[in-house]
Amino acid sequence: MEKILLLLIIALLNGSLVYLDSLLKEIVPISLYAEKYMTLTTGANLLEDLYNIVFTFGVALMILKFLKKGFEIYVLWTDGDPDEEPLFLLTNFFKAMAVAVCFPTIYTWLGSMVEDLTDQLLTVIGQSTQYNWQTWINALESAGLVTAVFGLIFIVCFFILYFQFLMRGLEMFILRVGIPLACAGLLDNDKGVFRAYAQKFTQSMLAVVVQIALAKLGVGLMLQNHVFWGMACMMLAIRTPRFLSDFLITTGGGGSVVNNVYHSIKLVGMARKLTKAG
Repeated sequence: MEKILLLLIIALLNGSLVYLDSLLKEIVPISLYAEKYMTLTTGANLLEDLYNIVFTFGVALMILKFLKKGFEIYVLWTDGDPDEEPLFLLTNFFKAMAVAVCFPTIYTWLGSMVEDLTDQLLTVIGQSTQYNWQTWINALESAGLVTAVFGLIFIVCFFILYFQFLMRGLEMFILRVGIPLACAGLLDNDKGVFRAYAQKFTQSMLAVVVQIALAKLGVGLMLQNHVFWGMACMMLAIRTPRFLSDFLITTGGGGSVVNNVYHSIKLVGMARKLTKAG
């Protein structure tokens, strides 16, 4: 029975060899430029078409928000500080427009930086962890059933991580398409939703770099018979987004502080006006 299970596991591992090497090589482009792999039969550029639609809606939203904030601040006196120069609101409006227009180019630069950083990390890790998949499988077969089971779990974790990269690519795709809508938050003094949006971008890009480096290191350690260290690296790579979210994404608790400061400023402004009137 033990030999049958061992042969079955080795057969599964041999079948997965076709995918393993190629998966590691294309992870970065899939995560950053998912639209290139979601080709349509019509040949249309999915990202560009969607971005143009959302951009038009985002510009309309920014204009409406600009008019609304100006009316509430300088006519109704129900929002912000009416003593503040209108130039500040106008500056925020043009800043939001500039970010929405220039973001595709900015993202291309950021993507190139992430790719270069990842390539350098993988080069260093690859030089220290030379490996051969077939040699590793042969070693598992000779080591016995328990070690082969750990090897199978490792490969399962590897494929789970790969699907995480696919989801990361879709996540980045959605974030890129929605950036014109998020730019409307730049009209607020605290940057509104744009602040959280930018932090989400930072987390996603950093997660890609850390996950790929851990996956490569885990593969190298596992194939050099450091079974438990290899498993630890792969499992940490799977948990990386949650790990990074603990210190990269701000919690909602900060909103109450902003509100308290805002209302305090309004009270001071009202008291100053009453003093002048008196």
